[in-house]
Amino acid sequence: MSNTELDEFVERVRERSDIYSVISHYVSLNQRSGKYWGLCPFHNEKTPSFSVDAAKGFFYCFGCHTGGNVFKFLSLIENISYFEAIKLQAERLGIPLPTKKLSPEEERRRREEKILLKCNALAQEFYHECLIKTARGEVGRKYLAGRGITAETIETFKLGFAPDGWEVLLNYLTRQGFSAEQLEKVGLIKRRNDNSGFYDRFRSRVMIPINDVFGHTVGFGGRILVADDNSPKYLNSPETVLFNKRNLLFGLDKAHLSISSAGFAIVVEGYMDAISLVAAGIKNVVATLGTAFTPEHAKLILRYARKIIFCYDSDEAGQRATMRALPIVQAAGAEVFIVKVPEGKDPDEFVRHRGKAAFDKLVKNAASLIDYQIDYVLAHVDINTAPGKIQALQKILPVVAKVTGVNRNEYRKKIALALVLEESVVNEEWRKFSAYAGSSHQVVTKKISEPIDPLVRTSGETILRMLWNDSELISYVTAMVPLNSFAKVHQEILLWLKSCADSGKRPNDLNAAKELSAQAFEELSRILLRKIEERDEDDVHAFEDAIKGLNYIRLKKEYVEMLARAEEYMASGNPDYREKFFEAFKIKEQMDDL
Repeated sequence: MSNTELDEFVERVRERSDIYSVISHYVSLNQRSGKYWGLCPFHNEKTPSFSVDAAKGFFYCFGCHTGGNVFKFLSLIENISYFEAIKLQAERLGIPLPTKKLSPEEERRRREEKILLKCNALAQEFYHECLIKTARGEVGRKYLAGRGITAETIETFKLGFAPDGWEVLLNYLTRQGFSAEQLEKVGLIKRRNDNSGFYDRFRSRVMIPINDVFGHTVGFGGRILVADDNSPKYLNSPETVLFNKRNLLFGLDKAHLSISSAGFAIVVEGYMDAISLVAAGIKNVVATLGTAFTPEHAKLILRYARKIIFCYDSDEAGQRATMRALPIVQAAGAEVFIVKVPEGKDPDEFVRHRGKAAFDKLVKNAASLIDYQIDYVLAHVDINTAPGKIQALQKILPVVAKVTGVNRNEYRKKIALALVLEESVVNEEWRKFSAYAGSSHQVVTKKISEPIDPLVRTSGETILRMLWNDSELISYVTAMVPLNSFAKVHQEILLWLKSCADSGKRPNDLNAAKELSAQAFEELSRILLRKIEERDEDDVHAFEDAIKGLNYIRLKKEYVEMLARAEEYMASGNPDYREKFFEAFKIKEQMDDL
């Protein structure tokens, strides 16, 4: 794939991408003053400061100063790279990626992957048919019926049954033309210890197909029906070229639209929890695959919603799993809440006995991350003794230290009340911890922009806004205003606009994202989306005043420097001080003319 082909592909995706349509999928936008406004998805705010200009193709948040084009937005909201955002948008628009010539090894791997996916697809069909149509599947049907799983849910998840036999699936798939080595590669069969042959991995189990986000069956989970001390209750496919538990969430292929629509995902621990919730009408649910929640899981969910609600089992193991997952999701930038299932029940048991309305109420009253962590500490530390109070306070402070504003005082009171301590004690320990954390941990913050004189900033903004709309004015600006009169970040934008004009290229959001630094790209977004109160953005008088303003600031700086030098000469007895004073007065005259 050549650079030209790639550029044409990116331009084609950009031309068909309406930034308003894309962003409104994630953010509720309202039109005002020719632009769209909403609450920023990248920081917490109560008053909308997030702006979208559909005509120019830019967004900018005047609160957290994040801005860019449609691909920059997708890369931030989905936690993916800029080019991955382009590919994601192309996929949504149905625009095929440019074909890349594959190496012989890549061709071989792709062919093998297709064969293995076909193998899994046929195994899924075999298990499903065995469950719903054969006498051998009767035991599986009875088990699922006993758990409230209807025929409709069985069809939705393509649930199946692995019959009690050592080589039933092996014989079926080899008759379809697959080799034993291929079946072993996807984990459907195992090699006998004496190397005399193979046998089916799954036997006498209800089978649950595990799909990737595209709906391809990449593995299976099997639930045993007859208790056996030598066999696990749940058995997953082994790790294969198709199946990696760190990168998969059960049910996401079916739930992603509901997650986007609801604005949040419910994460449970097991297949049956997810299946039971879906059967009860709760569609925005996914499950981990018997493994800890990973950063990859968080990244998958954040493609569809910023809010994640954990609903693990309420026993001690479930609470520990929740506590391990919380820092991962918090680090990924999600809004995190936790459902506490009462009476020691798991989500599956609760929803089957209490119904959807009761579960919806639990979700509505889900605890915030901080409240859950505080309650967990208080439940696991003996706070009836002085050492216990100190231990609890030491465990709680790292959790709540990031809280700001009014909420900080509320949490201080809550902690003091829970530990039966004076508020002053909690305040002092909070102060000490904050001071320690601030001195011993490096805080990663956004790069602070150079300080810019307000007149230099507003004048530069006005000029750059006009040049964006009319590139023919660039030669006039460069002739009238020295480059160093502009702020450094504005200098970069001006030089880029000049290079576009010199090459006959119309500046747009796509080449701005590609050719400007991140700081300059965000500054350009801010300039183009800044609300103009009194003057239209194409007002020639405002443009001329801006040029005068920049020249005035430059001359004022030169005047002050020259006057200081004249006074220095005079104090030291240097006779050239008169010449310096004269030069200063000449500069002053130019300032007065402006």
